[in-house]
Amino acid sequence: MYLLIVTGMSGAGKSTALNALEEMGYYCVDNLPSPMLPAFVEMCNKADVPIERAAVAVDSRESLLSAKPDDALDVLRALSCRYEILFLDARDEVLLERYNETRRRHPLGEGGDAASGVRLERAYLGNMLAHADYVVDTSDVAARNFPKMMKKILPEISTPHVSLVICSFGYKRGVPVDADMVLDMRFAENPYYVPELRRLSGLDQPVIDFLKDKPLMEDVLNWTVDLVEKTLPCYEQQGKNLLRLCFGCTGGRHRSVYAAEAVAHRLREKGIPARVYHRDLTIEAADIESRMMH
Repeated sequence: MYLLIVTGMSGAGKSTALNALEEMGYYCVDNLPSPMLPAFVEMCNKADVPIERAAVAVDSRESLLSAKPDDALDVLRALSCRYEILFLDARDEVLLERYNETRRRHPLGEGGDAASGVRLERAYLGNMLAHADYVVDTSDVAARNFPKMMKKILPEISTPHVSLVICSFGYKRGVPVDADMVLDMRFAENPYYVPELRRLSGLDQPVIDFLKDKPLMEDVLNWTVDLVEKTLPCYEQQGKNLLRLCFGCTGGRHRSVYAAEAVAHRLREKGIPARVYHRDLTIEAADIESRMMH
């Protein structure tokens, strides 16, 4: 049996993630107190048709039962099945906005207050975050896109090798909280300020031609490839399943996109599989159009 522990910040999407997992064939239970996990695993194993994949949400609401922060980890270490921890996070301002929109009371907040609740919850879940196998930033993930997101994560769960995901992003919308390595590409001249390149992206050949000859660009890309190639075996030895390499620039449309694609291409040529996604590519295009209209 394989057990996925879904945890993380209130408002980051744990229930939505469980719904997506259920559609993918997982037996799911929301808000199961961690002391009940051994009995749950036993029930799954003894079912008429043994349950091979299950997902359980375990979170800060345990503190309301006087549970200590490390109690859940102690229970997990004693389980008889293989398990992994998926931690869902989001930027504080996004969590607060979600609470304000739904007018929900935060389970740990003083009088239900969201701001104090987020602060206390981060402290309570700190060790769970430190021991998580997967950390996913849902700040910019719409509820309808959770199934797609989960399908991107889950292939890594069953493999002993490190899977490499390369991301581009814009600093104006924050650094991805699930990043393992972050490289700042703002040292290079910004194509945004070249009128004929502004509406294009790092996927377009004119932008590629503009950036590839900039000072230090080739060196930085090659250094990054060398770093990833040399450290991946070390991450595997540490039992890490997923490595997120993130390139940032101001808006997340030109320099970071070019760098992410270029590094992914070079790693694939060396036989290292890499998946790429561009977090802010589309939303920045809309922002550019809006600015140019005013």
